[in-house]
Amino acid sequence: MSVDHVGTTRPVAKGGADPLRPRRALLGLLAAALVSVGIYLTIDLSGNIAWLLERRATTLATMVLVSVAVGAATVVFHTVTANQILTPSIMGFDALYVLIQTVAVTTLGVSGIHGVPTVVEFGVETVIMVGLSLLLYTWLLLDLRRSLHLLVLVGVVIGGLFRSISELLQRVMDPTAFAVLQDRFFADFTGRDQGLLLIGAIIVAGTGLLLWRGRGALDVVSLGREVSTSLGVEHRRVVLLSLTAVALLVATATALVGPTSFFGLLVAHLAYRLVGSTKHEHTLPAAALASVVCLVGGQLLFERVLGFEGSLSMVVEFLGGILFIALLLGRSRA
Repeated sequence: MSVDHVGTTRPVAKGGADPLRPRRALLGLLAAALVSVGIYLTIDLSGNIAWLLERRATTLATMVLVSVAVGAATVVFHTVTANQILTPSIMGFDALYVLIQTVAVTTLGVSGIHGVPTVVEFGVETVIMVGLSLLLYTWLLLDLRRSLHLLVLVGVVIGGLFRSISELLQRVMDPTAFAVLQDRFFADFTGRDQGLLLIGAIIVAGTGLLLWRGRGALDVVSLGREVSTSLGVEHRRVVLLSLTAVALLVATATALVGPTSFFGLLVAHLAYRLVGSTKHEHTLPAAALASVVCLVGGQLLFERVLGFEGSLSMVVEFLGGILFIALLLGRSRA
């Protein structure tokens, strides 16, 4: 028997698990990610090649940064919540982003919101989302210690409260302000300046490094509170630090491009299936690489092969939502 992220046991295939499977999966994901990145940068180059490469590189850097942040954050969130269904967005994170944007447009106006430096906007959004999300997660996951159903219910209620306040403010907006606000509600991977990307990269790299160094403690925490405590791991401290890292990663990604909702759930489960391992030395890089493949490769297919305009984000969120419903139904039948 082996132990998965939700703290339940499952039988191992006869003859034992393939010890090389995680390594092969990671190498395959790395190769797919590199191919996707290379094709995205070089396909259909014509005209002002230097300008085109710079524009594509900025978009690509944004997608890679968000991919790594969302993929790693979702895996760690699954570990500390002891299930693989919850995501930070389900707990009201995206609704909080919408509320912040709505309040900003309402108070500052269209001209005012465009006059705010992007670095200041990014910093304010990140600080607010990290602070409020930490309060929410600490209360729900460390004090209540209740069932999955209660966590989902409270998250939905709080998210609904944020959305209700946002909708109330949106009803009194003029049409121009509302149109500007609507554009901010969907993930946009273009138009990020390099200074902002550098700040985001530093945050994601630093947080990711801390998570990687603590991957052994996360493996123990995934066994459950009682087991991890008996093995000498400070469960509460590890969970608090992990939640701080998750909040920082998701807040950074959301402040950079907007809500990503179920994208993390989709790539995390893809990583679990591919590596066939619960060790974080496998699942963390697998989720990050799977995110890059899905986002960059999917955007390449969306734009260059299918000839569609716009962003892949809505398609990815649709697929992620279907996966969430399937996981929830599968859980209820178990």
